[in-house]
Amino acid sequence: MLGRLLAQEHPVEADMVVPIPDSGVPAAIGYSPRIHIPFRMGLIRNHYIGRTSSSNLRKPSAISGVKLKLNPVRELVAGKRVVLVDDSIVRGTTSRKLVRMMREAGAKEVHMRISCPPTISPCYYARRHAHKRGADRLLQQPPTKSANI
Repeated sequence: MLGRLLAQEHPVEADMVVPIPDSGVPAAIGYSPRIHIPFRMGLIRNHYIGRTSSSNLRKPSAISGVKLKLNPVRELVAGKRVVLVDDSIVRGTTSRKLVRMMREAGAKEVHMRISCPPTISPCYYARRHAHKRGADRLLQQPPTKSANI
């Protein structure tokens, strides 16, 4: 349902819709047919890697947690205009790395579509996020004409 609404509100001209595994699959399945762009699994998830937000992956290293967990399929994305679909953005660091990885894999254009509604106020039940990062940082920023990720 959210994928179809997303396609209605934010269509784009592209060659393929690629979900960010595994959370973006349902939205991408709804988004793809509505805008008549093929659904492709252009990112493969390594299921043997645990959570990439753990503290041991925050240490500086040559390989980030995102690169360990998700790998673009170069044969599918090279020279293509790609729409990446996910369910949410928490801090945006993963999204930025994914866009960079898709470009490095040869994608001509990379568009991000997020299916969840924007966060407009803090959630006081998620105390850990509100306490550690400040609730104001989690609130939606005013939309910009062009977002640089």
